[in-house]
Amino acid sequence: MLPGKNKRSAISLVGAANPLAAALEVRDCDILSMVRRSLERKDVLLAFQPVVSAHAPGTIAFFEGLIRVIDDTGRIIPASEFIEACETNEIGRIIDCLALEMGLKALARAPQLRLAINMSARSIGYSRWNNTMKNGLRADASIAERLIIEITESSAIVMPETTMSFMEEMQERGASFALDDFGAGFTAFRYLRDFDFDIIKIAGEFVRDIHKQPDNRVLTQALVSIAQQFDMLTVAESVECEKDAALLIQMGVDCLQGYFFGVPTTRPSWSQFPQTFRDAV
Repeated sequence: MLPGKNKRSAISLVGAANPLAAALEVRDCDILSMVRRSLERKDVLLAFQPVVSAHAPGTIAFFEGLIRVIDDTGRIIPASEFIEACETNEIGRIIDCLALEMGLKALARAPQLRLAINMSARSIGYSRWNNTMKNGLRADASIAERLIIEITESSAIVMPETTMSFMEEMQERGASFALDDFGAGFTAFRYLRDFDFDIIKIAGEFVRDIHKQPDNRVLTQALVSIAQQFDMLTVAESVECEKDAALLIQMGVDCLQGYFFGVPTTRPSWSQFPQTFRDAV
């Protein structure tokens, strides 16, 4: 049985004092229950989305593996709908473990594949996650060199010393690291000199419709300049139209990711891209 119990009785006591907080807790409780049932049924998938080179837009630099769960009605639910509620719960650690396990299997099956897998810094030190990583790398040492570990800015800054130590250990084994949602919190700037991220992923809130948003253009250009200063490759997330893509390329972004270049798919056909997997990082 996965961790967690129904908390509605406790929530009812909070509701009288703070109705909004109670409503949010009910929502999160419902989300956790849904995810827990999906995990118990092993209804978990990894969807793959391409990240393309800005210098050669037809070239796929790597893929990102995005966790999905199947709910009670059979719908495929993206991580954006449940990951926030799970982040500080042990269910979040289990999700990270399953994403890593599926990602390592994909890397083992496709020797030409380079893949980014998401994790929370809170999973560093979680024994099941560490065992999954050790077993996967033991089976094929080349996997580490094709693995990119994505850590969100918000979780990295919660435990910076632990994150930095973990990154150093994994980079010695050949893995790369990406800082996800860069700029969303604005609090990680002071850590950039200490963190040794290989890739910076610019938050989609700055990228989406950037050709219409002068303020976002200024902010994104600043983020690109910061990444260049620290010799980090940049990826613009949530690129959804040609005008945005063209502007981002002009601004010096290294890679682009979004629906304009490909939607996440749970059934990738690696054979469609025999010449496109290149070491862009």
